[in-house]
Amino acid sequence: MDLLLEFMGKGIIMMLSIALPCVLTAAAIGLVVGILQAVTQVQEQTIAAAPKITAVFMVILILGSGFVKMLSNLFTEAIHLSFNVIPKNERYVLDANYYKYTRPFDKEMGMDRFDNVPNAEDLMNAAGNPPFLGNNEKLKYNAAPKMPVPRPNLIENRKINEHRGR
Repeated sequence: MDLLLEFMGKGIIMMLSIALPCVLTAAAIGLVVGILQAVTQVQEQTIAAAPKITAVFMVILILGSGFVKMLSNLFTEAIHLSFNVIPKNERYVLDANYYKYTRPFDKEMGMDRFDNVPNAEDLMNAAGNPPFLGNNEKLKYNAAPKMPVPRPNLIENRKINEHRGR
């Protein structure tokens, strides 16, 4: 758990170190433009937007390759941890039979997981009877709705064919 928390902390530090130059640049440009607006008494809000956007874009252009390199290193470390370190560390790996003998959500579910599911032998012995379906749950088919040129549905076609066959 310590390993995962440490890696999550690295991710947060990485996020802050990538965002910090852009935010500081925007704040500095906003402060300079605000002082200039106060001195000249020009109170136009759109004047501050263009220099901020331009400055942040320049910071991303200048430092972007470093940001990409930092993120790719973090991604490579994540892949290394997830495929090489964690599977080999016994503290992080569950036994193959873990869920065979435990029921971790039994109390939350309020019932046994497989009480209502028949096993394969019960299904084989009851061939032709669909499981979990009582007589009152079977679908009841009605006649097709009347249309200007009514066409029989599948059930009606079967009945017609049965009467013709007799």
